[in-house]
Amino acid sequence: MKRVIIDCDPGNGIIGANVDDGLALALAIGSPAISLELVTIVTGNTPCETGYNVVKDLLNRLDLDIPVRKGATRALFEPPEPWREALDNRVWHSQLDHLWQGVRQPRAYQAPDEEAADAIGQLICANPGKITLVAIGPLTNVALALERYPQMAEAVQEIAIMGGVFALDNFIKDTNFGLDPEAAQRVLNSGACITLVPMDVTTQTMLTHQDLQRIEAADTPLAKFVGETLRPWLDYSMQVRRLPGCWIHDVLVVAWLINQQVATAADYYVDVEVRPGMTRGKSWRYRLPLRIDIAAGEPSGGLVHVLQTVDNARLLAMLEQALAR
Repeated sequence: MKRVIIDCDPGNGIIGANVDDGLALALAIGSPAISLELVTIVTGNTPCETGYNVVKDLLNRLDLDIPVRKGATRALFEPPEPWREALDNRVWHSQLDHLWQGVRQPRAYQAPDEEAADAIGQLICANPGKITLVAIGPLTNVALALERYPQMAEAVQEIAIMGGVFALDNFIKDTNFGLDPEAAQRVLNSGACITLVPMDVTTQTMLTHQDLQRIEAADTPLAKFVGETLRPWLDYSMQVRRLPGCWIHDVLVVAWLINQQVATAADYYVDVEVRPGMTRGKSWRYRLPLRIDIAAGEPSGGLVHVLQTVDNARLLAMLEQALAR
């Protein structure tokens, strides 16, 4: 059984917000291979306060006593205003807010004083080699934890990250790395053991209405939560992105920890562009030796295990099985 911290930015039940964080949490909670010991919240897909309420509401519905800590409310340096305008208001601009009509909103909760970065760093450093950190939002909390607890890079068993995009049409950057490029760069270069799940592979995932119906048929609390909160996002994704369903990016990170047969992977050096301009927040990868290294300077970036392809049928079967528990 893997002992796991999940650092996330969930939006289940929130009008216009992506739901893959909540789906990843549900997979971790429903899987006997995962011991979920801490959930921390970062600002990204949703503001930090919103994500905290989403997780607390889910855990209360399930009668689970898992610690939840609220973290960074903004990126290390990146201005938050353009991101919040895009992430919080896109649903209103597309006039699709009606898809969430009747969806139960999470209650408001008072968060403890302890910060997410301290909770992450202390738990990992107190259990060297025993804790896997799943980071499925911007990496601000993780970067702050590594800064405050330098020994964490060696103490963590693995940091499994959803973020980055290398070669996808219509994408220069993804939200997780784009919203806080400096945090992503610091984590990737920390020397920790890292697995990266980029959009290049997560956009090979797909969940349809037929898949959701099979999940809901289990009629468990987890399946009900997923069905209730995922359906409006599924419809939104189909209309806005012209997909047959929706991508389930973050779920693949947790699934990989449970069963590595769900994907293939290879090692690359990976880094993130932090300079101003169109490519700020873009991730890139390479292998040594470079065939052309003229004016390249010293190689940069950490050596990272990068997922490349996914067995979507296996992924959905794992999800269905876990949510039926």
